[in-house]
Amino acid sequence: MKENQSGWFKSSYSGQNGDCVEARHRAGGLDVRDSKDFGGPVLAVAAPHWAAFTSAVREGAFDIR
Repeated sequence: MKENQSGWFKSSYSGQNGDCVEARHRAGGLDVRDSKDFGGPVLAVAAPHWAAFTSAVREGAFDIR
């Protein structure tokens, strides 16, 4: 993961075209935003909800293939 000066990071698997999601840790959770829109809306996710989401992703709950 690459982190910038403001604490936002994105996956090292992200392409160079800017179509990425960035995240940053904060007290009690995580913030998520569109990497192309620095001033745009930020989705604030509580830590337990983020843990449940990432667990579901790992278990294939959102596998649409």
